[in-house]
Amino acid sequence: MRVLIAGASGLIGSEVSRQLEAAGHTVLRLVRREARSDSEIRWDPAFAELDPGALDGVDAVINLAGASLSRLPWTASYRREIVRSRVRATRTLTDAMNACAAPPPVLLNASAVGIYGNRPGETLTEESAPGQDFLAGVVAAWEREAQRAPEGTRVVSFRTSLVMARGGVLKPLLPIVRFGLGGPLGRGTQHWPWISLHDEAAAIVHLLTSTLSGPVNLVGPTPATANDVIRAVAKAMRRPFFIPVPAFVLTLVLGDAARQLLLADQRVSSAKLQADGFVFAHRTAAEAVDWMLRA
Repeated sequence: MRVLIAGASGLIGSEVSRQLEAAGHTVLRLVRREARSDSEIRWDPAFAELDPGALDGVDAVINLAGASLSRLPWTASYRREIVRSRVRATRTLTDAMNACAAPPPVLLNASAVGIYGNRPGETLTEESAPGQDFLAGVVAAWEREAQRAPEGTRVVSFRTSLVMARGGVLKPLLPIVRFGLGGPLGRGTQHWPWISLHDEAAAIVHLLTSTLSGPVNLVGPTPATANDVIRAVAKAMRRPFFIPVPAFVLTLVLGDAARQLLLADQRVSSAKLQADGFVFAHRTAAEAVDWMLRA
C-alpha cells in the first residue's frame, strides 16, 4: 500500500512508519518545509495548504498531527493551540481528499480516550457517552472533522491512551523514579488506560486493512491503575515506590492537565479491537514498562 502520514516524525508516527516499511508498504510523509525527496509532500495546515493532486494513488491516510498534550502547563494560549492544531490538520486533509479525483479509500485519524472524561466505576467502550471537560470537547471536535472525509472513505478514529515509550507522556516520570521519588499520584487507584508504543503502531497498521470504522479504543487488554503503572516502573528500575504526591499539589501546579491526564479515572475496554483479531504483544502494564525500558 501507499500510505500518506501526517505527523510521521513524531513518537507514534516514527514507529508506524518503521512497521509499515518493514512490512513492505510505501510511506509518504507530509512535511511543513520544502520536500527533499519523492517520499515527502509539503503542506501547511495552519493555512489549509495541501495540493489535492498529492493524494493521487494514495491507498490510505494516517493523521497523527496535533500539538502535544504532554507540554505543560496548559496555558490559555496553548489550549487554543491544542484545539486548532487538530482541527486544522484534519480539515486540511479532508478538504484535499474531497477535492481530489480519486480519494484515498481509508482515513485513520488520531483521537484520544480523553473523550470519555473522568468516569470512575464505569467500563468505557466506543459506545460510551463523551465527557464534559476540555479534553472531551477537543476530541469530539477532532472526530467530527474526520467525518468530513469523502463518502465512500472508511474513517477510523483511533482513540489513543497513555503510550508506554521513553519519549512519551511518562518521560518526566522516569527521572523522578530514578531518584527514588516515585509514589502514588493522588489516590493512585484511578485507572490509567495504557498501551505500548509497539502495540499502538501495530494496531494502527492492523486498522489499515480492517473493516472497522468509527471510533476504536487503542488500549492494552489488562486494566491498570496509576499505582500499577508507576510501581511497575519503579520495580523495573529497582527503585522504591512510596512517596505520594497529593492531588491538590498536582492540581495546583498543573491545573486541568493534572485533573484530566493524571487524576482522571478511565477503565477503557479494547474489546472491539481484539474482536477484530488484533493480538497484543504486551498484555499487561508491567510487560509494556519492561519493553519500554529495554527499547
